[in-house]
Amino acid sequence: MLPYFFSESSKGPKVLHKSLKASVSSCLRLASRSLLAVSVLFSVAACATSTPVQSKEGEAFSYAWLKGHARQLATEPYQSHQGELPASLKGLDWDDYQQLHFNKEAALWRDQKSEFRAELFHLGLGFDTPIHMNTLENGKSTPIPYSSSSFDYGKSKVDGDQLPKDLGFAGFRMQFATDWQRDIVAFLGASYFRAVGSEMQYGLSARGLAVDTALPKPEEFPTFTHFWLEKPIPGSDVVTVYALMDSPSVSGAYRFDMQPGEPFKMKVDSAIYPRKAIERLGVAPMTSMYMIGENDRRTNYDWRAEIHDSDGLAMQSGNGEWIWRPLGNPKNLRFNAYSDENPKGFGLLQRDRHFDHYQDDGVFYEKRPSLWIEPIGDWGKGSVQLVEIPTLDETFDNIVAFWNPAKPIEAGQELLYSYNMYWGSQPPVQSNRARVVDTFTGIGGVIGKKRDYYSKRFVVDFAGGSLAMLGKETEVNAVITTSDGKVEIESARPLQSIDGYRAMFDLVPPSGESKPINLRVYLEANGQPLTETWQYQWTSPEEGDRELHNAGHLK
Repeated sequence: MLPYFFSESSKGPKVLHKSLKASVSSCLRLASRSLLAVSVLFSVAACATSTPVQSKEGEAFSYAWLKGHARQLATEPYQSHQGELPASLKGLDWDDYQQLHFNKEAALWRDQKSEFRAELFHLGLGFDTPIHMNTLENGKSTPIPYSSSSFDYGKSKVDGDQLPKDLGFAGFRMQFATDWQRDIVAFLGASYFRAVGSEMQYGLSARGLAVDTALPKPEEFPTFTHFWLEKPIPGSDVVTVYALMDSPSVSGAYRFDMQPGEPFKMKVDSAIYPRKAIERLGVAPMTSMYMIGENDRRTNYDWRAEIHDSDGLAMQSGNGEWIWRPLGNPKNLRFNAYSDENPKGFGLLQRDRHFDHYQDDGVFYEKRPSLWIEPIGDWGKGSVQLVEIPTLDETFDNIVAFWNPAKPIEAGQELLYSYNMYWGSQPPVQSNRARVVDTFTGIGGVIGKKRDYYSKRFVVDFAGGSLAMLGKETEVNAVITTSDGKVEIESARPLQSIDGYRAMFDLVPPSGESKPINLRVYLEANGQPLTETWQYQWTSPEEGDRELHNAGHLK
């Protein structure tokens, strides 16, 4: 198996997952992009490591020990080892790099009574900072030495025998006993990782931490510099991994308790130690892709009607409100922050799981997992922040979401965050009220009548909850609020095809300067909410670009 992420269907062959290759190429293009756009790219090369870290002789490894080491590391000057590779690995192109793959016979725990196996990624190309790998058993940590015999170099012209014995690795991947051929989780590049649910399909990525995302300066990408893979208990479906993080601004200790299934569950414990003040800290960050969808057809030159790994940001606020924010592919970078206190959960979801909406039999976007973050304990005041970056290509991950604490981040602090991550087709919790199932947009106005002014049509479909039980005599209203402009031609009516309701309205933007307009919609009856809250941000065209699209016969 080649050393990159695979997507696989039950009927089709293995296909290269776009995100890894895109990540490498994005990294190699960083210097040519603007600072703001650069800041949110998957920076594979933005890695840093230190010398091997081991507990003292006779001292057992533990998460408490790792936190202590990370705390001490934050008091020391940051050291980068990026690019410390032999020339034969620095000069690899993508085709060469994909020739390097781990021998399955050398997988960790292969010949033991374990439900898991682990394989290692080779250094090279954009993965140019050695990562230290260790096994862990009964509190004893043992380094994993690099061995050329563990890898097949294919036609890459790399001579493994000439590589140094202390070369290190780029990351790791794991398989589970239900399918030894396909991955369930992989950690590769900076602090990026991803997992699959029961459909065994990679999609969006997560990160250990985000630093200064979407600011007018380069984003910093903290790196997992060391990993400790704990030998699973025989017969157990839980595996534990520890990681040490480092970067110019922060160090940190992480523990991942991972359980495959539907959904794939990760319990994450993190201890973060800033070296200096951080302007924008992103906790539990997620990175995804949205190019074309039912609500945003700006780049509709592709033959497929929809192209996205995720189609919306879902939030359950601290006060229990459920919010759905459809994603978009804006003309300019768009940043939104949703203030909250002690959020109950948030995530980037792929709600649309119908093949006929995508028609892609190569990468199967309808199978991409959703990712739900469930905070453990009180996270205090802050905001769920969403970044949407313009893209013309589906290999570019242009969506970022994370929690940003309200309290200033200063040097010397200890920041403790624990949370559960759920990867799968559906989040583990959902609102009892009806949910948004579709969002459509288009030109406003009345069909068959000449448009005298510009307006935008919004159509929001709700299904589930109690909607199918409503009697014909029940009056259902769409509660619509807007930060600017005028709402007209609004309605809420039953939609039998989904056993739900459709809310529809036109928005007339104000004249003059184009600016973002925030919208909120939910359905109510007898003064009681029936649905989650749909939130949206729309930027009207410039005054001179507001085409009315009137047919010639209309008077």
